[in-house]
Amino acid sequence: MFKQIVIIDKTGLQDWAIEQLSKYSEKPIKIYDDIPTSEEEAAKRIEAADCVFVSWSTQLTAKVLSNAKDLKYVGMCCSLYDKKSANVDIDYASNNGITVKGVRDYGDEGLVEFVISELIRLLKGIGKQQWKEDAVELNGRKVGIIGMGATGKMLADRLQAFGAKVYYYNRSRKLHAEEDGCSYLPLNELLETTEIISLHLPKNTNILEEREFKKFGNGKILINTSLGLTFDISAFNNWISDQTNYAIFDGDGIGQHKQEFDGLENVISSEVVSGWTKEAQERLSEKVLDNLFEFMKNCGR
Repeated sequence: MFKQIVIIDKTGLQDWAIEQLSKYSEKPIKIYDDIPTSEEEAAKRIEAADCVFVSWSTQLTAKVLSNAKDLKYVGMCCSLYDKKSANVDIDYASNNGITVKGVRDYGDEGLVEFVISELIRLLKGIGKQQWKEDAVELNGRKVGIIGMGATGKMLADRLQAFGAKVYYYNRSRKLHAEEDGCSYLPLNELLETTEIISLHLPKNTNILEEREFKKFGNGKILINTSLGLTFDISAFNNWISDQTNYAIFDGDGIGQHKQEFDGLENVISSEVVSGWTKEAQERLSEKVLDNLFEFMKNCGR
């Protein structure tokens, strides 16, 4: 049991999951349905908590965490890839006996549907924009995926079903993807070979700068559905100024830059976080609870 469970922001945890959590909190769960506007507000929300659940929208810095003297567990209702991309100070937590658990692979299906949908609309001119003078098909297109994790592999499978030729770049080779027909290329070669690239990388990753955009060239399509930009914004602005280039972003991919990019006719964006579906929230809730139960079992709670 925990003394006080706090859900610090809009996590997407389903009602049935919160009902389950309530069985493990001596005091009624404190539930907040908005994003703290400051570190001070976030710190105040969790000061009495020994268990906290948080979305990707709130930063749990060392300053915030240090205000919760009894904190033992942080359940991230979002992906945890590494310390660099986490919105929780993992080092502080580790040094102070706080367990942090994140989840993976809960919103991939909706995200991949968005990429395929918007890409087909652009290729065929179904929306306001059309990539080339004539409508074209996905069949035979050379598509590069940067970041061959669960989402990248799922996208590769869908693209291949349409007859696209899929190439990928990843920090480590993914032999299962290669066995399924994806071709590995070093980054520069991938950029020179492909017509379309889709970025699936952890938050705070910057993989494309001026040199890489020049390698990629013009008459191309860039897709970003990662958490925030994964490239140098100045270099991107130079690249997208060529009207033969197009970019596709969902709500996560464009982030705080939506207003800035909305004025560009060759940028397609959505305010919607494409992976944030009802089904994704169900999967998220299940995985968050599984993490908590594993922690409780290991601690004998």
